[in-house]
Amino acid sequence: MKIALCAAIIIYLIMMLSIGISQSRKNKTTDDFYLGGRKLGPFVTAMSSEASDMSSWLLMGLPGVALITGLAEASWTAIGLAVGTYINWLIVAKRLRLYSEKIGAVTIPEFFSKRFGDDKNVLSLIAAIIIIIFFVPYTASGFSACGKLFSTIFPNLGYIPAMIISAAVIVIYCTTGGFLAASTTDFVQSIVMTISLFVVLGIGEAFAGGFGSVFNNVAQMDGFLNLFKGFDVTSMTTGSYGALPVASTLAWGLGYFGMPHILLRFMAIENPSKLKTSRRVASVWVVFSMAIAILIGVVGYCLMQKGIVGPYDSSSAAETVIIDISRFISSKGFIAAFAAGIFLSGILASTMSTADSQLIAASSSVTKDIIKNFFKSNISEKKLMIVARLSVIVIAVIAVFLARNPNSSVFRIVSFAWAGFGAAFGPAMLAGLFWKRTNKYGVLAGMISGAVMIFFWKFGIRNWFADTALNIYELLPAFIVSLIFIIVVSLITSKPEKNITAVFDEVKKEIK
Repeated sequence: MKIALCAAIIIYLIMMLSIGISQSRKNKTTDDFYLGGRKLGPFVTAMSSEASDMSSWLLMGLPGVALITGLAEASWTAIGLAVGTYINWLIVAKRLRLYSEKIGAVTIPEFFSKRFGDDKNVLSLIAAIIIIIFFVPYTASGFSACGKLFSTIFPNLGYIPAMIISAAVIVIYCTTGGFLAASTTDFVQSIVMTISLFVVLGIGEAFAGGFGSVFNNVAQMDGFLNLFKGFDVTSMTTGSYGALPVASTLAWGLGYFGMPHILLRFMAIENPSKLKTSRRVASVWVVFSMAIAILIGVVGYCLMQKGIVGPYDSSSAAETVIIDISRFISSKGFIAAFAAGIFLSGILASTMSTADSQLIAASSSVTKDIIKNFFKSNISEKKLMIVARLSVIVIAVIAVFLARNPNSSVFRIVSFAWAGFGAAFGPAMLAGLFWKRTNKYGVLAGMISGAVMIFFWKFGIRNWFADTALNIYELLPAFIVSLIFIIVVSLITSKPEKNITAVFDEVKKEIK
């Protein structure tokens, strides 16, 4: 049966590589490589944005958390992300698209420098460094998910070789096709992810005895279905999930305003007037996909009770629940095995759709924002393209090294990187788009303070006060600190120059 399963996965991987190679002809300059010439259609913009956003977290991390801890953490996280998705598309997308084109920015760091008249490109440098710092572990989490996938299906292959093979496929189509390849493959991958979610849920529910049996089972555990109670399946204990944990978990939604790989999609759409269509498609897909992922976690618990999957002793271990369901299905015949291969391709899709976007964004930070903009290198466009592709490879190698531990939690790594971008770039992006008085000094202070606060709160406050109300998701306090720094520093330093505020007013008029 493994032949059928392997065939489905290999077909999928070949399709992804073919897309990358076919898109490579469209990359004439590094701007094409990093932003695709602003030629994305509304559906590709919407689905590639959300696919690159959700990553392996959707098919592995979220179901794993729901299975081990019940509905509270998983549901409030999903609600925060759904609200954040909609608001980001509603207020940021069009304004950023128009603003970035008017000032000629093709990367997020470049946008900050050009938006605030930073001729020395210090903002671009700091933003690029932040992107590299947080995207490398983010990418590593994706490689880790691929390694877990293949090593679970093929135990003889081993985690490290499986992870390296997966990373190699992603690197090949990224280095050849660039942003257009990443966006096009993400669009295809979002479809594969959607099919996988629905079918795995349906089949898993059937083996669990139907939804009635599933919910009757988990309803017997006090707190599992309660949004205001924490639960631990491993110890079968119930805790509380009060207002502060709810608020900090909802803060996941704040991260959207600072995600470079999502914001780049806004900048790349061909027609800004089509963003309304993109917003509707993206919002609907996010709500349904996360709801199904959580339900898979609930169904997975019942399957674990029946001995079909698991047992799991942590949320990290439970992240393989979809893999285990697919593996169980594959034992039911050739056709079932081929179908299971398609489901597993959905996990590959969720991982690749984020890892490719992260590699492109991190590579652009090295090549365009640091080498070309900050150091003002006169390197030719042809050589710059070579450097761009080499930087993708180097960053991928570092990410592979960081992902060598198979016991790392995809959910926890993603949550940390998500917080980093949300706090460092979110307030800066909102202030830059909506507050005319913002200046480069305020944005610089905001980015640095937000990034530093993530580390301080994550590895300091949360460790020192683990059993107190201060043990909250680091994005919320770091976002607030960054916003305060932007406002205070901007007000106590000189006003932006008239030519900068004039562009702000022009964009504001175009929005109306």
